[in-house]
Amino acid sequence: MEQVMQAPTKPGRYDIRGLAEPDAEAPRTAVISGTTAELDAADLSTRRINLELRRLLHEEGVTDITLHNPKARHSIAVGLLLRCRITIEGSLGYFGCGLADGAEIHVKGRVGWSVAENMMSGVVVIDKNAGSLTGAALRGGDLVVRGHVGARTGIDQKGGTIIVGGNAGSMTGFMMQRGRQIICGDAGPGLGDSMYDGVLYVAGKVASLGVDCVEEEMTDADNELIDRKFGIYRLDRPDTFRKFVCGKQLYNYDTLEPSERKLVL
Repeated sequence: MEQVMQAPTKPGRYDIRGLAEPDAEAPRTAVISGTTAELDAADLSTRRINLELRRLLHEEGVTDITLHNPKARHSIAVGLLLRCRITIEGSLGYFGCGLADGAEIHVKGRVGWSVAENMMSGVVVIDKNAGSLTGAALRGGDLVVRGHVGARTGIDQKGGTIIVGGNAGSMTGFMMQRGRQIICGDAGPGLGDSMYDGVLYVAGKVASLGVDCVEEEMTDADNELIDRKFGIYRLDRPDTFRKFVCGKQLYNYDTLEPSERKLVL
């Protein structure tokens, strides 16, 4: 006997909060006072933490949230698409604060890989160290790490500013397309490898430059930018920086055959 599939009883619908399960219930455990709220995440899963953050921001009109006991969970405070202030009292795991657009987030601890990945605008400040892929594909806003960062910081960066108070690992600025990075300490090998555009400032030693990364003379405009950013975040500015940019050797397509040139132009 031929089986007939039944149509779903609930049609899918778009949810402006970016939730995969629009009908999921938030825990409703936060303590709200006007436009501020305190949320203890000690006994909450990642899913329920993010649900509660969205409930506070989209339903309760809260604009300033303090999150306690994050316990280094992954993927916390992601996809916040409105102006708000989040203070995280502790450390985060991987992929924290990603896909943000307008949020101001202060992490009073350390973070794992890929913090602020694909951030469009806003500010993320990390008080301690960050793992690899910090600010991956960053598109706008400021990402400030007061400590050290791992490898491939700002990989595929498309805009915005990354400031590192300590050292940066290998392949910093790999395939960078736009934006800027300001490294107060040393940079590992392969700095700016295969970068297309953007600027890298390094105050300490550079282990080696990557393919097509070259040093360029600092200008008054460069120093003004650094002074302004450091003033905003009350950072101690090193006396001198070196500036690194794309040598633009990878831009040369003159040796391609006409049929090949059509594929890349």
